[in-house]
Amino acid sequence: MRVKGSTPTRNRRKKVLKLAKGYFGSKHLLYRTANEQVMHSLKYSYIGRKQTKRDMRRLWIARINAAARVNDLSYSKLMHGLKLANVNVNRKMLSEIAIHDEKAFTDLCDTAKKALAA
Repeated sequence: MRVKGSTPTRNRRKKVLKLAKGYFGSKHLLYRTANEQVMHSLKYSYIGRKQTKRDMRRLWIARINAAARVNDLSYSKLMHGLKLANVNVNRKMLSEIAIHDEKAFTDLCDTAKKALAA
């Protein structure tokens, strides 16, 4: 006896076409092209979640470096000085401090300079 997988097959295809909603051309109409595009899209979204973390770290470092150079320090010297002074502040918080509280960032730079001099 032959098996006709109508309901499970239809549901599986509907799920893929629902994910392909809004795609251009036949990519949201035809199952095969939609499935190819959905598989690519899921792969891109996985990769993108990793890249976002990298991009944010690069942005924080660029902001910290710009603020550190205003205070006559390079990024690497600032980070090394803070490590020597046992100041544990992550890059995200350092960049937020650099943007919103310039006096506090200047104090951190002075702490790093003293630790480097010692």
